[in-house]
Order: sequence, then structure tokens, then C-alpha cells
Amino acid sequence: MKKLKVSAVMAIVLIVGLVLAACGGGNSSSDSKDSAKKDKEQTINLLESAQIATMDTVMSTDVVSGTAMDQVIEGLYSLGKDDKFELGVAAEEPTISKDNKTYTFKLRDDAKWSNGDDVTANDFVFAWRKAVNPDTGAQYAYMFDGVIENASDIMTKKKGVDTLGVKAVDDKTLEVQLERPITYIKSLFAFVTFKPQNKKFVKEQGKNYAKTSENLIYNGPFTLKDWDGNGDTWEYVKNDKYWGAKDVKLKNAKINVVKQPSTGINLYTKGEADAVNLSAEYAKQYAKDKNRISVPQASVFYLKFNQKRDGKETPLANEHARKAIAQAFNKEAYAKQILANGSVAVDQQVPEGLAANPKTGEDFTKSAAAANKYLTYDVEAAQKEWKEAQKEIGDKVTIELLSDDTDNAKSSSQYMKDQLEKNLPGLTLSLKNVPFNNRVDLDSKSNFDMELSGWGADYQDPMTFLDLYVTGGSNANINYSNKEYDALINANKTTDAADPQKRWENFIKAQDILINQDAAIAPIYQRSLSILQNPAIKDMYRHNFGSDYSLKAAYIK
Repeated sequence: MKKLKVSAVMAIVLIVGLVLAACGGGNSSSDSKDSAKKDKEQTINLLESAQIATMDTVMSTDVVSGTAMDQVIEGLYSLGKDDKFELGVAAEEPTISKDNKTYTFKLRDDAKWSNGDDVTANDFVFAWRKAVNPDTGAQYAYMFDGVIENASDIMTKKKGVDTLGVKAVDDKTLEVQLERPITYIKSLFAFVTFKPQNKKFVKEQGKNYAKTSENLIYNGPFTLKDWDGNGDTWEYVKNDKYWGAKDVKLKNAKINVVKQPSTGINLYTKGEADAVNLSAEYAKQYAKDKNRISVPQASVFYLKFNQKRDGKETPLANEHARKAIAQAFNKEAYAKQILANGSVAVDQQVPEGLAANPKTGEDFTKSAAAANKYLTYDVEAAQKEWKEAQKEIGDKVTIELLSDDTDNAKSSSQYMKDQLEKNLPGLTLSLKNVPFNNRVDLDSKSNFDMELSGWGADYQDPMTFLDLYVTGGSNANINYSNKEYDALINANKTTDAADPQKRWENFIKAQDILINQDAAIAPIYQRSLSILQNPAIKDMYRHNFGSDYSLKAAYIK
């Protein structure tokens, strides 16, 4: 997801701050009577850096929305400690056919929605059909493409939605038919777009469905409260109808959107918060603090080069211009000086630690680096490409850089402006910093020239990153197309799907085309979060893919 997920996100440039106030702050105030009372109540406060964009599971593309959904809506599986898959609505592991294409799930008899309705197989059928229906306009529908039987034909209107390879054998038996064997299928079954929806409730709500917390029902460990669809505050409240409610220790979690890192630090140092995500200056200041933790993530941030805007080519339609920019900024200095939180500079789109060679076990990034020479910081090479670009697009070029309006995003944008204007004479970078939801909207409409963006792994396979850039893909929004690239990605979904080694080779070739040959994007860094946290907060699991964290097992000691 634009985790970016990600998914989705999923699916973004975010620095998500976590502030948990329960037994006091990150100092001696945790021994106070008020803190002890909060301990007993099992109440925490969390800080997010952006609003929830949507609570409709099939429409989610960003990490904040996906993380919220993971607290209140449960799919067949959920992510637990160390990113291990745990059974969710599924009562047991599925029965799998000999050809590894048919999965039959038995659902929990005690799985309920917060209105008392049973969670049934039909809830999954309804939600999945809704996701792939082209009339819905779900950006994450592509995750069903080539995965669930007939999804591709449904999305291109060659078949009706009722032909999707999912059916309710009975209320508590769900049968899923895959197009092909998929090694990472459990990752998808745990992902937000594959969660269920109660058809009766959705139809009753009509256009109001998921617009506020009152227009939703929940089957996860928590329910959502006091979310008005646009506000900077909301709350997760323990769901007494959840099948595993007896094991959920938290009573509630209150959320506030705070964009300035200094605000979180002030709360922590005053004893009013138990954890805070550190921006660069604070990461340096608290580098040796005993309560500082580092959370590596399978998330890569990069520059997106949009080649066409409002029907007209942008300067970035020029390949030389893209290659010039990709090599004109010092990403090592950026990671160490601007971020300073453990994030590392990268030249690839697929992050380290996501996938291993099926034969040798070697990490994808090492295999790819051995196979191809990747574009990286090289001022001389950048200026050579820039001179070629200027012959075609002019000596004076203005490019708009879109990003969020957080302090971190603003400093990142300014760094890029300083680097690119210094190293590429004649270039003017116009900065556009807007609220997160505005950026997502502009991105979806390809209404930008260049964008500071990021993507987090939705599942454990290079496909979660490389599938974004196929011709007509619904998430890249950069008007990029390469037939050879498309063929490699398609082969990994079809003819080469059952050949792990061939898939591996195809992915390496595809990434080479995307980044080195075409410079469609310019990778910057792989994210790591640096967090100050009171050790009294236990079992709040943070994830390397999917949503940022889960609260199901969390408690205050």
C-alpha cells in the first residue's frame, strides 16, 4: 500500500508519528497517580501525521487509512508479531487443491460485525466483486489482476463481476479460485483490499457508506469512534463483539493528527506522551537515548517523473532530463543529514529484505546490483545528460515539485531544490507543499510535474513495487509506458508464474528498464523510523509491510 501499503498502501511520502500517552510521558512522571490510573484504564493516545483519506476498504490507497482499517476491520488473516500471519476471520488454514489454485476457507462461527450480524463468506464475495468492478474505480483493483480467476476480464469489462473466482459455498465456507499458483497469496489475504464488507449494511447506507464512523460497522478488535470524515481526531474503542475480545487489553486509543515533530517532542518531554517519531534534528539529539528504537521498513521513497500533465508533455517527457535529475542530488547526504533516522540511500525501487533468490537465498537488491549498473549520484554524468536535455527543451526550465506540507517534507523539498538548481544550471524547481489528502488527489489526477513520493510493500514479492508501472496502471500516475517492461511483468503473472527463477530474472530486467534505461522514477531512500518510546508500552507490533502497526495485542504494563 502506499504504506504506503500501503498500500497500499498502502500507496506516499509520510513520516508517521506515534504518541502513546498512558502511564505518563517518557520521564519520571510515569510514576504519578494520574499515570497509574491511566495504566489501569488501558487508554493510549496515538499521533498521526495525516488525516484518514477513506474508510472504504476497496478505496484505500494510503498508509494512514490502511492502518486505521487494520485496527477495526479484519480479513481472513492479520499480521502479528514479527510480521507473522495470524488467522483472522478464517477459523483454520485453508484446504488447498493439488494444483495450488483453489483455496477453501472455513470461517469462524463467532466472527461478528459490531451490529451483531455474522461475518459470512458472502461478505468477502461482495467486497471483492466491488473492488474489481470497473464502475467502483478502486485503484487497488489491480491487486486482483492475474490473481483471482477472471479478475482481469472483469476489470476490462469482458466478463461480469459475478464471474470472479470467489464464492460462498455456505455462510461459513469461502472458496477462492486463483488464476495461477501464487507464493505470496497469504500476504494478499491479509491485505486491506481483501477485507470483507457487509452487503446489507453497505446498501442501507448508500452514498453515505464509510463517510463517517457512524456510517460503518466493524468486525476487528476495535471500532472507530468520532471520525467525521475530515477531522484531525478519532478514536479506536475495544469491540466487545470481536471474536477475540477477551484477549484485547486496550480499552481505547485516541488519535490526533499533528504535523510538526516539535509538537510530539514537547508532549514526550512534558510527560504527556509515551512515544514519538523523531525527525532529523531530534533523531540526532536522542541518538543515544535508551528508549530510542529503530524500525526498518520495506518502504522506498523516490522522485516520480510525470511525463504528461493536462494533456501536454512536461519537461520530464524528455529522457535526458529525467536521467539528469536522477543523478544530480546527493542521496547519501540526504539520508544522513535531512532524515538522520536510520533510513539509507538506495538506487533501486525494490527494498532490501523483501525478497530472496529462490535458489541462492541472495537478497533481491544484491542480485540486481550484480546484474546492472544503477543510476546514482554523479554530477558530471548528470550535467552531461542535462546539456542534451536543454538542446530539446530549452536552456531555462521550470519544474514543479509536489510534496506534503509537513516539516520533514518541506525540508526534503528544499534540499532537492538546492541540489538540483546547483547541479543543473538553468533549472528552476518550484515547490508545492500541500496537505496529504490534497497531494493524494493531485497525484491521482496526474496533476504534477515531479513528486516526492513513497511506496511500502503490500506483500512479500517484488511485484508489489514493480507492478505499479505497467501501462495504464492505476497508482503510478506518471504517464509512463514501455512494452518490454509490460511484457516482463505480465509474464510473471502468467507464463512464468510457476517458474520462481524465471520470475526472479524477469523482475531484475524490469527494474533495470524502469530505473536505468528509462529513468521513469529516481529512488532516494529506504525508510527506517526512529522512535522514542516509554518501555511500559508492550506488544504494539510495527510491520515491515502492509499497515504501519497493529494494536490488537498492545497493552500498558
